[in-house]
Amino acid sequence: MALLLVVDDASSMRELLDLYFTDKGHQVEVAADAASAISRFSEHEHDLVITDLRLGRGSGMDVLREVKAKRSSTEVIVITAFATQEAGLEATRLGAYDFVTKTAHFKPQELEVRVNGALEKMRLARENAILRERLGGRYEGIVGRSPAMRALYQMVEKVAPARTTVLITGESGTGKELVARALHSKSPRASAPFVPVNCGAIPEGLIESELFGHVKGAFTGAQGPRPGLFQAAKGGTLFLDEIGELPLALQVKLLRAIQERRVRAVGADEDEEIDVRLIAATNRDLAAEVAAGRFREDLYYRLNVIQLRVPPVRERREDVMLLADHFLRRFEAEHGRERLDLSREAKKSLDAYDFPGNVRELENLIERAVTLSDGPEVTLDALPGPLRPPMPDSLPREGALPEGFSLEAHLAGIEQQLIDRALQQSGGVKKNAAALLGLTFRQFRHRWKKLSGADEPEERSLEIAPPEDGDGE
Repeated sequence: MALLLVVDDASSMRELLDLYFTDKGHQVEVAADAASAISRFSEHEHDLVITDLRLGRGSGMDVLREVKAKRSSTEVIVITAFATQEAGLEATRLGAYDFVTKTAHFKPQELEVRVNGALEKMRLARENAILRERLGGRYEGIVGRSPAMRALYQMVEKVAPARTTVLITGESGTGKELVARALHSKSPRASAPFVPVNCGAIPEGLIESELFGHVKGAFTGAQGPRPGLFQAAKGGTLFLDEIGELPLALQVKLLRAIQERRVRAVGADEDEEIDVRLIAATNRDLAAEVAAGRFREDLYYRLNVIQLRVPPVRERREDVMLLADHFLRRFEAEHGRERLDLSREAKKSLDAYDFPGNVRELENLIERAVTLSDGPEVTLDALPGPLRPPMPDSLPREGALPEGFSLEAHLAGIEQQLIDRALQQSGGVKKNAAALLGLTFRQFRHRWKKLSGADEPEERSLEIAPPEDGDGE
């Protein structure tokens, strides 16, 4: 959940975006003009600002300037029904995350992809800042000292300086994106942009424009030119996550871009040279996808020049306690708690668990445990059902109900066990867990919050840290 500030002089637009993004789980504040927007931001320092370009008093550019001056890490999205190339360039120069054209049939779903991208960029920037401080800037790496992780570190060191395309494979939740970031940060391109994109999160009709950009009039609503992600990553690294989700038609164009190092914006007549290192990632077996006709063989070989496999947690059990302690330290700081430690029983349970959701699952359950723990120690009671020993049935099949029986507590216990089982079965992916239980995501989130007494934790990626100096070298 993020704190958003929506600035628009049209009350209907303020109300539309307020309702839409509140329903998505965010906290939203609104302002009708630049002065009130700047005042609200000074009081709360929002995570993201969405502002109309033309306001009744002042302009979106005024809001953008003040926000960036007060807190440069806050992302700003400028929207307008009167887009010009000059305005877009000015917004970009002032630090806007994106410049979005508001058509007559504008829908908030058009903004959601940009909002999610901006928030993800901020989250990763915060995590990287913490990591740089903790590691003294030595390495943007992965927490773990197991043999499997040491082998991965060595490959990152060898591959990072090259321009070679890299394919990162591994199960969901293992931390493939931060491995890509480590490759970028150790490369000669480290000072240039690192641009991540989740190929499965962008609607099929928009992905070509997102990757390659478009010119004015290329399609309905394209009222001005917009550079694509290849152009945004100029001189740096473009990270294509979930590459297996890319439609076949786009695979052809991506192959051409890799081979010729040129791209053509949607609606353009000429190609544009690009200088980008490409890193792709997938949790699918691309060789099997090729055999099934769902992925182009020629693109697969172009991407799979060097493959880095990120091991699942069950193959690096030596790192479980290291990771658990790392997340404990992070969440106790975020929640303003004194130092917490795992009880002996909790450690034993974590050490024996296979973590089908990998590091993401471990991270989420540690945040849950910190939220639910009262004392200085995290006990088994604060861990989800799959990590606790089975409880005896407290309700007799026949006869009188036991003294002190509580129907609410009994049903809540059953509900918690089913939610925990669904999360385990879905590898920690909450939308999939909701589907297993026959719930909408909103219903699932409401029940989770009611039972845990906490906001739903964000899905985060693995953080990486190198072996200590001299340890095992």
